[in-house]
Amino acid sequence: MNIAAGPAAPPREVPPLGGFNVTFVGLELRRMLRNRRTMIFTLIMPPLFFLIFGTATSYKTESVGHGNVTAYVMISLAVYGAMIATTSGGAMVSVERAAGWSRQLRLTPLKPAAYIAIKLTVAMVLGLASVLVTFAVGAIAGARMDAHVWVSAGLIAWVGSIVFAAFGLFMGYLLPTENVMQVLGPVLAILAFAGGLFVPLTNGLFATIAKFTPMYGLASLSRGTLTDQGFTLTALANVVLWAAVFAVGSAVLFRRDTSRV
Repeated sequence: MNIAAGPAAPPREVPPLGGFNVTFVGLELRRMLRNRRTMIFTLIMPPLFFLIFGTATSYKTESVGHGNVTAYVMISLAVYGAMIATTSGGAMVSVERAAGWSRQLRLTPLKPAAYIAIKLTVAMVLGLASVLVTFAVGAIAGARMDAHVWVSAGLIAWVGSIVFAAFGLFMGYLLPTENVMQVLGPVLAILAFAGGLFVPLTNGLFATIAKFTPMYGLASLSRGTLTDQGFTLTALANVVLWAAVFAVGSAVLFRRDTSRV
């Protein structure tokens, strides 16, 4: 006896832009904003450290290039905040993997590229918020720079932090743990010190090694418009190469992760 086959299932439609949309980004942002630990480390700690270490009277009166020492410290802490914020945003994929959420998303029409783009967008929005808050506190607390330096230093600190958004994604796929930021916290602190973010670099072995760390390029470029060092090829190459390394590493780990489904 022949049994008539039922109607074929309609092909699953691919949403515009692979599923990337403002609503999804908004949901991800709200989820991040509910994470108190992330908010403390990205929006409170950087300006707090600036107020502690960058507002001495002598710093406000001592000139550095197109501003004062207080502005120099402010830029450094803004870069640090952007680094933590973007790394946190990217590393959240680790939490989703541990909870099984990323596996569920793969059953939807959401394209992998759109998923990565959403994560990077959320990370960069958090980085922008951290830079803006730190700069706002700095402006109130005595940081002085020429107008163009406020704009250029802020943009470089923010845009350049995409290196650490990619770093966060890379580590998020490398470390399947819900406590990924507890692991990355000390790593980010070491990278900040090694790259000369907190301690000015001088000539010597340490300064040479620092040029090969992920933080060196971003720290140098963001403070370059203040100190008149400007864009150096070494610093620019550092940012581009590390961004490429982490992006490629994230793509490789992502493909390996999705192949298990």
